Amino acid sequence: MIENVRNQIFELIDTDYQKFSAALIPNINNILGVRLPELRKIAKSISKDDWRNYIKLAENEYFEEVMLQGMVIGYAKADIEELLTYVSSFVPKIDNWSTCDSFCSGLKFTKNNKNLMWEFLKPFFCSKEEYKIRFGVVMLLNYYIEDNYIDNVLKILNSIKHEGFYAKMAVAWAISICYVKYPSITLEYLKNNSLDDFTYNKALQKITESNRVDKETKSFIRSMKR
Repeated sequence: MIENVRNQIFELIDTDYQKFSAALIPNINNILGVRLPELRKIAKSISKDDWRNYIKLAENEYFEEVMLQGMVIGYAKADIEELLTYVSSFVPKIDNWSTCDSFCSGLKFTKNNKNLMWEFLKPFFCSKEEYKIRFGVVMLLNYYIEDNYIDNVLKILNSIKHEGFYAKMAVAWAISICYVKYPSITLEYLKNNSLDDFTYNKALQKITESNRVDKETKSFIRSMKR
């Protein structure tokens, strides 16, 4: 199966897309250039077969091989406790924003297991590793910016202290989504927080980039820059 999967990946290489992707993910040098929809098709097929054996034997030589494993975990059908063991094993393989964000968006079983996943995610927010933090934060912005969690989400975002660029950018992104969905609550938070200046200003920038924020509000948000 593993050799067959690698052959499928190699057949789908697009050299133009490889150059495009490599430019977007500058810290990674093992990108073959396979578009995500094509990888998802392979992942769906694997998830209907012996996906446990695939993940056990899967190779990590190429960006797409790691990405594919994350997608398979998202599509796999199993009880939540078993799936979380695979999530725990996969997170340490994340070494770029693209793999992180794709993986998080695929973990849709979170929607039916909110409380359990919330407890599972807590240790990631105080990790010393950049992409473990980003994983936790991107999970928050995908699944937890809602009535029952917004106050706790903002508290967590405020508590994260890490110098990594991709951790900071994830926090800024999450705050911007909090603002779009809960403007008054998030505005109060922005007036009184302990974010570093870079993350705070990036959060304001991302808010002003949203199509769901009107011009007058954008002008006000810009005036809050430190």
